[in-house]
Amino acid sequence: MSTLRDRLYLTSGYLAGFCIVAITLLIVAQIVGRLLGFIVPSVEDFSGYCLAAATFFGLAYTFREGGHIRVTLAIRSLPAKARRVQELVILVLALLMTLYMSYYCVHMVWESYVFEEVSYGYIPVPIWIPQIPVALGMIALTLAVLDDLIAVLKGTNPDYMQHEDEINLEEV
Repeated sequence: MSTLRDRLYLTSGYLAGFCIVAITLLIVAQIVGRLLGFIVPSVEDFSGYCLAAATFFGLAYTFREGGHIRVTLAIRSLPAKARRVQELVILVLALLMTLYMSYYCVHMVWESYVFEEVSYGYIPVPIWIPQIPVALGMIALTLAVLDDLIAVLKGTNPDYMQHEDEINLEEV
């Protein structure tokens, strides 16, 4: 089961990277188009959609790899038991927030689909299509937070803490 979750987080990271490459290709196409005298329609729109997708797809992978910003200087000074309680409280709050965000991201996709909203660019795109990666990214982040909360409840270190400790050892 853990390999399936790990694959989900890794796939999310790869999708974020793919979106960054897509942004690069779109911008290069626009530059070349301007040099050759033609326009590539809706590049700004599609680049924006890819940026949102890259941001949200990257959340779960970055969380699992310990890449989110934490105040490790203060956290490291806590005794082991206090640190475990602090991690538990933070993960519960993070789970509540990500559940809330996931629900409303999915709700946003559904509303855009029901009301048949489209973009206003040269190429009208149903808005629910570029909103799907945002919702999927939030769901993946919610699962990552839940996964680490369960690890803390079981008494083991969450994945982000293991990576964080590795980074701290490299700095010393």
